Amino acid sequence: MEHTEKNKVNITICGVDYGLLSARDAGYIQRLGAELNENMTKMLHTNSRVSATQAAVLCALEAMAEARDAHATAENLRARIQDYLEDAAQMKREAELSRAEAEQLLREMAKLKRRG
Repeated sequence: MEHTEKNKVNITICGVDYGLLSARDAGYIQRLGAELNENMTKMLHTNSRVSATQAAVLCALEAMAEARDAHATAENLRARIQDYLEDAAQMKREAELSRAEAEQLLREMAKLKRRG
């Protein structure tokens, strides 16, 4: 089993401090925490009936939707790239066949010129 070093990261979300351990870069986690804090704070200020827990759940749902959309987009791009690679391979095969046919025709033309 591989041992991954953990970084201790402190973030503040809606006035509550959290100490986290993460294998990810501390700066990255702090940026994520700042973005979550901003999103939750906006949500809380926009609708006074929303609790911090509800804001956290709504932010989590939004983040999951964004992650799934990004995953779907990435899968679509992978499929398109695969199609392009297959098309390029087919074009390469066709170009090689055309080159071979052209060489054959040149040889035949040379034979005909020598006879004629």
